[in-house]
Amino acid sequence: MESSVRSSVVKFKQLRHFTILTTLSLGLLACADMPRQSTPGAAASQQPLARLVVAIPDAQHDLLAQLLAGEMALGHTDLVAAATYYGRAMVLSDDPRVAERAATLAIAVHDTAAAQRALDRWQALGATPSGMAQARAELALDHGDTAEARRQLTLLTGSGDKDAWRQFGRVLLGARDQAQAARLLLALATPQRLPGEARAWLAMSELGDKFGQHAYAMQIAEAAAQRFRSAETYAWLAQMKFRDGDHAGARQLLEKALAKAPQNIPLRLAYAGMLSQGGDYARAAAVLQKGPQNADTFALRAGLAAQRKDGKALAVIYQQLQQAPQDVRARSAYLLGQLAEMQHHDAQALTWYAQVADDDPHAFDADLRSAVILQTQGKSEQAHKLLHQMQLDFLDQPAQLRQAYEVDAELYLREKKYPQAETAFSRALQVVPDDPGLLYGRGLAYAEAGQVDQAVQDFRRLLQLKPGDVDASNALGFTLADANRDLPEAERLIRSARAAKPNDPAIADSWGWVQYRLGHLEQAERVLRQAWLARKDADVGVHLGEVLWKQGRQQDAQRIFGEVRRIDPHSSSLRDTLKRLQP
Repeated sequence: MESSVRSSVVKFKQLRHFTILTTLSLGLLACADMPRQSTPGAAASQQPLARLVVAIPDAQHDLLAQLLAGEMALGHTDLVAAATYYGRAMVLSDDPRVAERAATLAIAVHDTAAAQRALDRWQALGATPSGMAQARAELALDHGDTAEARRQLTLLTGSGDKDAWRQFGRVLLGARDQAQAARLLLALATPQRLPGEARAWLAMSELGDKFGQHAYAMQIAEAAAQRFRSAETYAWLAQMKFRDGDHAGARQLLEKALAKAPQNIPLRLAYAGMLSQGGDYARAAAVLQKGPQNADTFALRAGLAAQRKDGKALAVIYQQLQQAPQDVRARSAYLLGQLAEMQHHDAQALTWYAQVADDDPHAFDADLRSAVILQTQGKSEQAHKLLHQMQLDFLDQPAQLRQAYEVDAELYLREKKYPQAETAFSRALQVVPDDPGLLYGRGLAYAEAGQVDQAVQDFRRLLQLKPGDVDASNALGFTLADANRDLPEAERLIRSARAAKPNDPAIADSWGWVQYRLGHLEQAERVLRQAWLARKDADVGVHLGEVLWKQGRQQDAQRIFGEVRRIDPHSSSLRDTLKRLQP
């Protein structure tokens, strides 16, 4: 009906425009043909058209004007005005669809009297029995008449209309009193009354679930599965059983569903998801890799392979996804970039990330990953330029803005550009004050730049926010020890961190270093050597070498320093230490 209304509106506008022009033209012609002085025969000699009167109805009685006004009100979501205009249009029109729209709008604005008039008019013009029963049921529910609503819904579902049960569901969903609607559902949508169509049973079960009538929803779902034995009935019952905690029963039902529809992608995804939640990653992957593939199956397969740390499977998925249809590749551009990174194909990853659409939910993450890759490739200027642009683009989105600043700061840390890192962390902290991760990062930047007081201040603040935090305790303890100040506090902090993570090489390095500052050289050597053997980290090696040097074992120290040079040829820590040891 809406298309007919719109076409009527167009014709109406054209007609009114023609009428106005005609009236003006005729008036001008009459003036032009008028003699300067009237004569007795002048009236008889006028052209017939000069005496033509065009009748234009007033808006109240102009059907097309009322329809146009009603549609305009609907466009502005002014339902009250729309109901008024359609109420007038209904009186002027013999089209039952206009009366139907008038009734629908009157019910929507809870105008019972207007709705009743519109329903009477619609019935007089030839409403279908199912349509009339649906509307009268809606009106009865609107003013709380359960008995009348039940009577009309019984007429609706018994009308033989192929859409009767769908209309029944719509009536109940739109009811103001959901408890009342639930009671009608249980009374009327019984196994004895439901039609021989699986979708109607599933719809009623879902409706019962929505209304909180779980026992009813389960009853209908089980009856539907037993009666129709279709993939969709098995799948819905499986979903309900899974939510109830019956994972074994849900799994058996999904197996039956898949046997009925082995190529159904949503079913395979649901079954694989259930298997993976139970820890059966290998079987979940096997279910997914058979049959048709789309962006969702590739994504879940990649997630399962990553969970199993199966590099070979990830390589296969990457290869297959590159050969997938264009629409699948387009939807999977971010995943392709991730897979390329995992295969150490950074150039390909950049290409895929560049293809992530602006409206893709992963567009922001794709740009972040691109910046990291650019920095890894030695293109730091491009990386920071991209991040600075992101900071401008996301000024009004704090979560994304924080991430853009944080990644920018972390890249500066990697480049050992500590003042720039501190600035980026500080800007992020303006967006999210007292963020623990940002305080930790800025504290590290301050410490590396030799701004010990500022570093200590950030770490202390972090410990106020997260008392006993292991990383913050270790960072503050090491910073104090490295500055050779407040050593008892430093030792206490690092001991606490070491008790929480006794096998952490970084914390072991801090413990060895504070023992060195306290003059416990043998204990410092033992701890630092263990940390060095656990992880050949340049800073740990420098610390061990300095302890050996102070013990008078310069040759052993030089050997360790040589290993450090091979690990990090540009180690600033080694350079500074050698200057101190060999002034």
